Amino acid sequence: MFCKEASSSLQTLNIAKSLSSQFTKPSALINPLSAGHRHKVCPRPNLRGRCTVTASKLSDWKDKLVKEKVKKIKVTGIITANEIIGGLLHTVLGRSLLVELISAETDPRTLMEKDPVKDYARNVLFDGVGEDKFECEFDMPEDFGEVGAIRILNHERQEIFLKEMKLELPDGPVIFTCNSWVAPKSEDPTKRTFFSNKSYLPFKTPEPLKKLRKEELETLQGKNREKGAGEFEKFERVYDYDVYNDVGNPDKDPDLARPVIGGLSHPYPRRCKTGRKPCRKDPSSESRKGEFYVPRDEEFTTIKGATFTGKAILAALPAVFPQIEAALVDPNMPFPHFKSIEDLFEEGIELPKDAGLFPMIPRLVKAAEEADDILQFESPILLDKDRFSWIRDDEFARQTLAGLNPYCIQLVQEWPLKSKLDPAVYGDPNSLITSEIVEREIKGVMSFDEALENKRLFLLDYHDLLLPYVNKVRELDDSNLYASRALFFLSDNSTLRPVAIELTRPQDVNRPQWRQVFTPGYDATSCWLWTLAKTHAISHDAGYHQLISHWLRTHCCMEPYIIAANRQLSAMHPIYRLLHPHFRYTMEINARARQSLINAGGIIESCFWPGKYSLELSSDVYDKLWRFDTEGLPADLISRGLAVEDETAEHGVRLTIPDYPFANDGLMLWDALKEWVTDYVKHYYPDAEHVMLDEELQGWWSEVRNIGHGDKKNEPWWPNLKTQDDLIGVVTTIAWVASGHHAAANFGQYGYGGYFPNRPTTTRIKMPVEEPTEEELREFYEEPEKTMLKTFPSKKQATKVMVTLDLLSTHSPDEEYLGENPEAAWAHEPVIYAAYERFKGKLQYLEGVIDERNVNVSLKNRAGAGVVKYELLKPISEPGVTGMGVPYSVSI
Repeated sequence: MFCKEASSSLQTLNIAKSLSSQFTKPSALINPLSAGHRHKVCPRPNLRGRCTVTASKLSDWKDKLVKEKVKKIKVTGIITANEIIGGLLHTVLGRSLLVELISAETDPRTLMEKDPVKDYARNVLFDGVGEDKFECEFDMPEDFGEVGAIRILNHERQEIFLKEMKLELPDGPVIFTCNSWVAPKSEDPTKRTFFSNKSYLPFKTPEPLKKLRKEELETLQGKNREKGAGEFEKFERVYDYDVYNDVGNPDKDPDLARPVIGGLSHPYPRRCKTGRKPCRKDPSSESRKGEFYVPRDEEFTTIKGATFTGKAILAALPAVFPQIEAALVDPNMPFPHFKSIEDLFEEGIELPKDAGLFPMIPRLVKAAEEADDILQFESPILLDKDRFSWIRDDEFARQTLAGLNPYCIQLVQEWPLKSKLDPAVYGDPNSLITSEIVEREIKGVMSFDEALENKRLFLLDYHDLLLPYVNKVRELDDSNLYASRALFFLSDNSTLRPVAIELTRPQDVNRPQWRQVFTPGYDATSCWLWTLAKTHAISHDAGYHQLISHWLRTHCCMEPYIIAANRQLSAMHPIYRLLHPHFRYTMEINARARQSLINAGGIIESCFWPGKYSLELSSDVYDKLWRFDTEGLPADLISRGLAVEDETAEHGVRLTIPDYPFANDGLMLWDALKEWVTDYVKHYYPDAEHVMLDEELQGWWSEVRNIGHGDKKNEPWWPNLKTQDDLIGVVTTIAWVASGHHAAANFGQYGYGGYFPNRPTTTRIKMPVEEPTEEELREFYEEPEKTMLKTFPSKKQATKVMVTLDLLSTHSPDEEYLGENPEAAWAHEPVIYAAYERFKGKLQYLEGVIDERNVNVSLKNRAGAGVVKYELLKPISEPGVTGMGVPYSVSI
């Protein structure tokens, strides 16, 4: 209607008044915007010619404006907030929160954003279960339109955790899901923006919300932060990248110095930046003083009454272990006999009454009123089912398919086995496992050539990965290491049988290469040597599982996806809302891992065989083996020769080992995830053009590849985001890694590793046949059990690992499982909610299938006498150590 825009309806009315009395003065039509106005002028429509204004039209329009001005409705808003520990310190006047409602619609008269509607929220109810209710009442213009966002300023004296705001509108209630910490005004004077549960692609965002969308991302990117501001404050919400240069502590002890992990020398994913000062003695390392910053909403919600779970205790572990160590007799010595290991479960360890460990590890500490407390471990399910299974060959083989680390068994596709390392440095590359040894061990079932051709030979191969570390690890105190290969034969009933284990020590300046092949024995000496060789091979698998299958491939590689998503995808972006439940608490648990698990001298270094080289080894694997396009389950199975593509097969692949519990259940879970992601993506991206035009989506994926995983940015296997299928593949892979992959690698840790002879995390002495002294040989022949106990971890190492695995295997009471409850934004959109319900139904069906499979005794890798059922991919679980349950995210 006008040639120049006004800044508000009131200004427009003033213009109309001016025009009524001075219509001949064209300057009255031009009214500059008020200084400092927060709104942005919206683009004008094409008026197809110049503007014309008549007095009669203006008079009618003025009357209409005045009439509409008084048309307002009362809108009540109820805010739900979690009461934080210590309770809220309410302001004297009760004006706790300033709340603004932002319309998603422009004013049709001014073509501008509508003024926000404001009120102060006042505390009206504390319900006794840790929640506060705040009420506000808004005088909302009748034509305000859809509320697209709310803005909140916290006038409390401390932070508050906002769960949601419910607006009672004439057309029905509207809920804004917040689930966020809001800092007090004294710390952060800017208003926090929360968008409605309606999702928008960037180019479909309502005009009045575009500026808020951009401003919120700039805040998360740290663009509003002063340069050189130093360490991030707790209340800040900045997401940025850094290398792993904070695991060492050279200022405390030169022996705790560690190389920077990340960069050309040691490629690695990036972590969250903290802004801490560099160490005094090594400027390339970051100091470890104080808390490890993560953006506030990434931290665990410490609401009143929350259980003190494994998530919270990780940071306190360094204080727990010295007290346990003090209660042990000769903590650095081996257990004297197997009965002393079993006593950990049957009698326990006496602890001083004032140790104070019961509140932190209540599952393990039995409190007594008058006597000392007892640290008594729960019996792991493996021990309950069959206390002797751990020493049998069939269980050793079964656990490669249905145990803690089903990610490493691979098909033998080349023969003879040969190292790819430089023979001038490491010695003869040819394996000593020959076809004759294989034929002898499979006992005429078929020839070696038939076994190779029919895909009957499988391998756990840690030879080339470990060989460069063997001599370095052997220089550490109380440590031993070999490079290993373990060969298996696939029987007709789909079970594996171990055939041979090869252990290798490389040459050095003083000694030639040493290696030997061990096979299942039929006399006492060869049986003991075979059992000891298995112990070494299983130890290698246990270390690889913890550092690679678990830490690197889930925790570590997930963090760049999370950082990039928060920096590049708006909270109202549909892909952000799809992935957000898969990101919850991962950055926080990773920060705590850097504090006490993977740090110099931490649990991993002190209890697992790589010692202080743990992260270097992890970096080597990332550099040589990790690739995004094989992190999805079908691609992973195909890359290891455990499956081949087959369009006629149920899941599009045919398994090489039909009874492969992890893969059997995992493929069903993968298909359910992929179908859910497909339905979701195709709803918001009806064609490839929508994918290409989404600047936030493209920015996210570019930042993942070029910064978060920047050390591998030039790899040719990175998928591009050009089509719907590209996006479906990327999102499904990330969702799988966070949920199914992590659950399979994590929640069985105590069940299989709690009895440490089944999964020793380190070996402390060499094989008794490796250049033995007379004393070593004599002890082996006279007391082979003593040799084995000396090979196992020490008392201190074993108990530390057992406590840690118990905590890591525990589901908290507030765990969020796949398919259990929909996100609010999913429920808001009927098409998406219907797709979610189908997803939930498929997961419920999967539970039933898993139960049926676990009682089918023809499936010998998951059912039978004393066999631990494979339940790690059952979606739902009760709290505690259950050996089942698939949470959305890597949160422990």
